[in-house]
Amino acid sequence: MSDKQHNYDASQIQVLEGLDPVRKRPGMYIGSTDIRGLHHLVTEIVDNSVDEALAGFCDTILIEIDRNGAVSVTDNGRGIPIDIHKEKKVPAVQLVLTELHAGGKFGGEGYKVSGGLHGVGLSVVNALSEWLEVEVYKDGQIHKQKYARGVPMTPLKPIGKTKNNGTKVTFFPDADIFETLDFSYETLRTRLREVAFLNKGLSVTLKDERVGQERGETFKFDGGILDFVDYLNRSKTTMFPTTLYAEKEYKEKGKIRSVEIAMQYNDGFAEIVYSYANNINTEEGGTHLTGFRNAITKVINDYALQNNVIKESEKLSGDDVREGLTAVISVKLNEPQFEGQTKTKLGNSDMRAYVEKTLTELLGTYFEENPKEAKELILKCVMAQRARDAARNARELTRRKGFLEGTTLPGKLADCTERDPSSTEIYIVEGNSAGGTAKQGRDRRFQAILPLRGKILNVEKSRLAKVLENVEIKSMITAFGCGIADDFDLKKLRYNKIIIMTDADVDGSHIRILLLTFFFRYMKPLVENGHVYIAQPPLYKVSKGKTVEYCYNDKELNDKLNSMGRKGTDVQRYKGLGEMNADQLWDTTMNPEERTLLLVTMDDAFEADETFNILMGDMPELRRKFIEENAKLVTDLDV
Repeated sequence: MSDKQHNYDASQIQVLEGLDPVRKRPGMYIGSTDIRGLHHLVTEIVDNSVDEALAGFCDTILIEIDRNGAVSVTDNGRGIPIDIHKEKKVPAVQLVLTELHAGGKFGGEGYKVSGGLHGVGLSVVNALSEWLEVEVYKDGQIHKQKYARGVPMTPLKPIGKTKNNGTKVTFFPDADIFETLDFSYETLRTRLREVAFLNKGLSVTLKDERVGQERGETFKFDGGILDFVDYLNRSKTTMFPTTLYAEKEYKEKGKIRSVEIAMQYNDGFAEIVYSYANNINTEEGGTHLTGFRNAITKVINDYALQNNVIKESEKLSGDDVREGLTAVISVKLNEPQFEGQTKTKLGNSDMRAYVEKTLTELLGTYFEENPKEAKELILKCVMAQRARDAARNARELTRRKGFLEGTTLPGKLADCTERDPSSTEIYIVEGNSAGGTAKQGRDRRFQAILPLRGKILNVEKSRLAKVLENVEIKSMITAFGCGIADDFDLKKLRYNKIIIMTDADVDGSHIRILLLTFFFRYMKPLVENGHVYIAQPPLYKVSKGKTVEYCYNDKELNDKLNSMGRKGTDVQRYKGLGEMNADQLWDTTMNPEERTLLLVTMDDAFEADETFNILMGDMPELRRKFIEENAKLVTDLDV
């Protein structure tokens, strides 16, 4: 034992004061320092403005990205208090910006309903910003204060007069903390649109003033989550003439509980249900989601039994009654209890009963007044039950044959010799020609190759029973070894990386989106846990004399030609992977030391779900619009 280890005393205990803990361990407060953490800074400030809206004092929020990349959030709420705090002897706004767990959301008087529970929002943003400025519009004056990395640079002082109320916070993130400082307009757009959906009548405007990226839009939905459900279903054919909606408020023992539910069935097979508590997306559900699921299953079964559509022995399961359902449940309550710092699961036990009561009344009334639609819904649920039984029988049959158990690997799989899944990877390759080249070029110790013949089934338009009949899908399920849908078990995955490697053409792109749709719908944990990648083969081979270089887009090609000299330089455009020899494919696309892989992530499940619906659904006009809107983005990436 060293002297340093032996002399463990008080001198080795480090005390982090003020905002030092945030800068020391930013991930504890914003999750990460990558692009997700960067955007979380904006979310924290916007959430404060939304809390003002929930309290009834704000109806407009403006988010701006200025020419230099700084972000400002302005609201017309009451304005952060500027008077001197009795204990700390500093203006209240300075306390909120410099002290963790300082805010108006703890005592219950400032905000009856709030999403910002931990009181660390503004102070964390301040700590992780190179600079921050706050302006408070209050009592006829504008007060301003400047900070640098969480430290006040100027006192709070009046700089002018105003007739407005509200707060404006402008910040520039710290390059010493974040991996990137480039805010994504699309990421902010998605979150802010969601905020507007969840807060009926709230106007949320986003503006981007960066050179070459100038754009802006305003979100305001007078229908709130009813408009949200209609938006989610816009690429589908819906079942009811109108979206069902209910809003109820419950008061008991000084507690305020409000429940909003909007729901609509469509002709798809996926269940899309989003739950929120105080505007927070409760991704893991909770008591409000449990109440919703209990009520919808019970009401539909009770109605079906009473009207002799089904027998007692034929009761519908929760999965049966939720097939093709799109719903949004939004509850608001004082003193919410969330499980964990991430606030992704609601724990208030009484919310289950309130949601059950609200939904039971909504569906009961609708069924009573619309018996024809009620019967059509129940018949749809019965069809779902039969399809689920067929899928279960298909799974049982395939288990007996062995392919879901992984006992018999597909014949066309060229497996690797390594048996430790953490060290292995499998390439899903388009066609036998490219598959043959990949098999010759790979490192057989840890790289497996599975060639697919043609395009797999579009699972967006198919139930599980049909999916299990597809030969190429069965080959993948067998090779991966982890099952599918309800039988999926990530612990049984045979490869750490699943790499999609297709040609850089239209057919290759189509195959790639078909594969991603399959993974998203039936093997989502693969994506959620970072196991799915997209290979990046080069588009061009550039050779001059004995020098050979590879380029992955047109800009790289142009730069390479300029540096090598265009005269005497030969350029080969690869139309497909099969045009490369084994060594070239290894050097450019498969060698872990040289290759580039794109990780497929689940940063925004809502946006991903919507994209798959548009691209793989039955609405060609929406698909065309999506392609047109994103064509410029693709062009920008290529150049």
